[in-house]
Amino acid sequence: MSKTPALQVVTANDLLNGDVVFLSSGGCWRRELQHATLVRTSGDADFLMAQAAQHEAYVVGPYLAEVTQDDAGRLEPVHYRERIRTLGPSNRPDLGRQAEGLAEVAHVPL
Repeated sequence: MSKTPALQVVTANDLLNGDVVFLSSGGCWRRELQHATLVRTSGDADFLMAQAAQHEAYVVGPYLAEVTQDDAGRLEPVHYRERIRTLGPSNRPDLGRQAEGLAEVAHVPL
């Protein structure tokens, strides 16, 4: 399965409950990585980060995170830190999104 070169998404933490969230179309924050708006250019990055900065009442610490996209369009985090943020603790599969059945990326050891 081939993957496109690294793309980026805007991610942050929900200010009220700490959940990892991703900026999606229309400026909405979603818990699902698959709904994140892809950053393909520096112009996209600037625009989306400016949009995220306007949401300081809802999220904290927005930043760009690299992802890859497979042939089916599924997104996966590139870096281990982002995989943990998306899934939950790597040493406790009984906790986090992976335990809730909400994990959207395969739990593959890196």
